[in-house]
Amino acid sequence: MGSYSTSARLGVPSRIHHVAMVVQSIEASLGLYRDMLRLPLETVLDIPADRVRIAFLGVGESKVELVEPTDDTTGVARFLASKGEGFHHVCLEVADLAEELTRLAIDGVELIDSAPRRGAEGPVAFLHPRSCGGVLVELIEAPGGPSWAALKMAPRG
Repeated sequence: MGSYSTSARLGVPSRIHHVAMVVQSIEASLGLYRDMLRLPLETVLDIPADRVRIAFLGVGESKVELVEPTDDTTGVARFLASKGEGFHHVCLEVADLAEELTRLAIDGVELIDSAPRRGAEGPVAFLHPRSCGGVLVELIEAPGGPSWAALKMAPRG
């Protein structure tokens, strides 16, 4: 487990937004997640900026995200090649993403994204696994938070 400051704790997230699994093929993985586990498929999207294709499946108030790399040179593709299919990251919902990033940086957390950026379902930022006990952590801002307006994003409905 990596080292991290005990003072570098997240604020109070409102929920686990999603848990992400990296997969070779979304279509093949739907056989398990949608058909066998009966999770309802909400959406499948190409995210050209991140060179991935994603699918969200609902689980109560949270989701499972399937992440399929579309380019062999990305970090997601390298992760898949070295570790195989499976758990990739956890995403926690926060009220004010920019405020959380500032607080976390002050507390010594290594940020992958120093400012909110567009994600598939809202403003997001990633925290480096070196600062999070070896786990990639994504933060997403709750709908209507300040980063939504700053990034000119509208909540999906």
